[in-house]
Amino acid sequence: MKKLIACLFVFLFFSCSTNDDSTQDIYYEILPVESAVLPDEFQLGEVYEITLTYIRPSTCHAFNNMYYLEELNERTVAVVAYVISGNGNCQPTDIEAEASFDFKAEDSGSYVFKFWQGGDNYLVIEVPVVD
Repeated sequence: MKKLIACLFVFLFFSCSTNDDSTQDIYYEILPVESAVLPDEFQLGEVYEITLTYIRPSTCHAFNNMYYLEELNERTVAVVAYVISGNGNCQPTDIEAEASFDFKAEDSGSYVFKFWQGGDNYLVIEVPVVD
């Protein structure tokens, strides 16, 4: 029995090598928004799903979350992807993907959404709030 435990220990020790030749790095990248779907108007106090379309530039890009900045009635939005690099398996793509978030209209007036499209370019959409 002791030999079995000793053999098992040796096997586990050598099979758990920390030497990994397939090093992968993960970093984050902001991706441009191609289009956005919003209602023509918001009802005060209601929650709406806002859907964005973006392009996955490679098979190593995957959705992580949204960049979302609030400044008074203005919202700046972009898609944040994580990228797994270093594995040599990344292939360029033009895959169209969607992501969405919920928005609650809490103030009267209107909201201005600025969807980042790359560089200094934004898709700007103003949506009025009605009672």
